[in-house]
Amino acid sequence: MIRDNATVGVVVPMFNAERTIRATLNSICRQDYQALDIIVVDDGSTDLSASIVASYAEQDRRIRLVEQSNAGVAKARNRGAASTDARFLAFIDADDLWAPSKIALQMCALQQGGSSAGLAYCWFADIDGDGRVFSLHNRPDAEGRVLQRMCRTNFVGNGSSMLVRRSAFERVGGFDPSLRARNAQGCEDLLMCLRIAEHYEFRVVRQHLVGYRMTNINMSSDVMQMLRSCEIVLAEFREKYPEFGGELDDHLVDMLHWLAVRALICGRLSAAYDLFKRLFVLEPGTAISRLPNMLDIYCRARLVPRWIKIRVKRVQNKNAEFQPHYAERIW
Repeated sequence: MIRDNATVGVVVPMFNAERTIRATLNSICRQDYQALDIIVVDDGSTDLSASIVASYAEQDRRIRLVEQSNAGVAKARNRGAASTDARFLAFIDADDLWAPSKIALQMCALQQGGSSAGLAYCWFADIDGDGRVFSLHNRPDAEGRVLQRMCRTNFVGNGSSMLVRRSAFERVGGFDPSLRARNAQGCEDLLMCLRIAEHYEFRVVRQHLVGYRMTNINMSSDVMQMLRSCEIVLAEFREKYPEFGGELDDHLVDMLHWLAVRALICGRLSAAYDLFKRLFVLEPGTAISRLPNMLDIYCRARLVPRWIKIRVKRVQNKNAEFQPHYAERIW
């Protein structure tokens, strides 16, 4: 049973996040669930990030700053987890946001799942650089034993959506820093979820409680590195579970589509072309059918020049003046 006052260790890996860390910390400190041990791990920042966190720590005694030489997101998260004795761990990137009820609802989900439930996740909304929501497409419902479904798709989506029992985190050895060592940083979250799914059940909170920021400067914008990372992770589970080969093939197709959209949003047109070409070679029908969706997300992200948005919307025979579907802030 989870006590109502059980401490949750919140780990924030941070590298040169002076533009976003204030909003991230505000969203953490405003959680309805107050028993938090907040560890910000500065991974060798060269901007004002550390001083901003230090000023927050003076105002909220739950916040601690841990500094290290740049070693990557996996080592930063593991360092933060090792800096707290909390029995539950939540991770949030330094540019993402949490809704106030995020931790409280996930703690309830883990409590209802019992000791067999090792991870609770929630839905996330895609947000732009100004914190505006431009997509609420993420609505997975997978619960229980989910390894086969995780092999098919990363429905958890990102590290900021997870709340994990420490026992589960430690059983799988934490986040794997070897991906960065192989110049393939990016899918540490997916690898963690797959490894936990081998041993524990998952629980989901069916609400959009995370704002996942999509900009051209965060790590997931390095699309070719992300692709290498994904291929390494999927290869590990293809060797372990050859019976899930079809699911893993489809997972790679989805990743190619997602990364092509990321490349478009970030203005990396050459990378987007290469990714779409590879997707077309693997699944030509899928590539063609998903093209309208790619263009729609490209426009709604509000990260591209206005003239491109107008041109695309005209091609789609819609109004020349474009406004995103979800312009409200929900955090």
